[in-house]
Amino acid sequence: MFTSIVAAIFGLAIGSFLNVCIYRLPEKKSIVFPGSHCPNCNTFIKWYDNIPVLSFIVLGAKCRHCKKKISYRYPSVELITALLTALFVYKFGITIWLTVSLVAVYALIVLSFIDLQTFTIPDELSLGILVLGFLTSFLNPNFSGEVLYKFAQSLIGILCGFGLIYLTAVIGEFLFKKEAMGGGDIKLLAGVGAFVGWQGVISTLIIGSLAGTLYGVYLLVTKKIKKRDPIPFGPFLSIGAIVNLYQVVSFWDILNKF
Repeated sequence: MFTSIVAAIFGLAIGSFLNVCIYRLPEKKSIVFPGSHCPNCNTFIKWYDNIPVLSFIVLGAKCRHCKKKISYRYPSVELITALLTALFVYKFGITIWLTVSLVAVYALIVLSFIDLQTFTIPDELSLGILVLGFLTSFLNPNFSGEVLYKFAQSLIGILCGFGLIYLTAVIGEFLFKKEAMGGGDIKLLAGVGAFVGWQGVISTLIIGSLAGTLYGVYLLVTKKIKKRDPIPFGPFLSIGAIVNLYQVVSFWDILNKF
């Protein structure tokens, strides 16, 4: 219990940093310098106004200086990061694989929110996940067998992720006469494949498609989008990827029960 609480607090701090990445990466700005500042009035934020979640509540969701509204994205990212950090620490314990998987999860959080805002997925995140997953595949509990066999499973996952969603993009473009998947989605699923293998790629795509469809129906019903408006797919692929990384339940075990 104590470990999970510490992990959640650590996750809140990491979430604060992820917010910086979400804001600055699309702008091609340094994520290190300058320090945190209000994007509206450029006033540097004091440490006591930069405490995850708590400062947002105390300030009433407004900048102390210019009174500009602070987006609810900031506490949302911090809370999501805290929750996932605590869950992964509980699942895997303090291990090397925990560090690897959390780095992947943090990257998925950042690219998901960037995709929601800009309809783009930075290559440094999707390809970074791919390289990290392949190089650490010998540690991966999703894979079995000798070291070389684990590397092979990761490579097959990469190729399957790339090929499957590329095929989906081609078919979608043919059917709907417009781009169905972006290049960022293709690279992202290839990166996910490096971590979860070919079976995980398929279940990630199924979970992501289901979640994306439900979200799209909600937006249509509430008239927040029109019928042919695009919806970013990265966040939903990320949900499927995190489910597979956490190994909540094997999609194939479910199928075998029928």
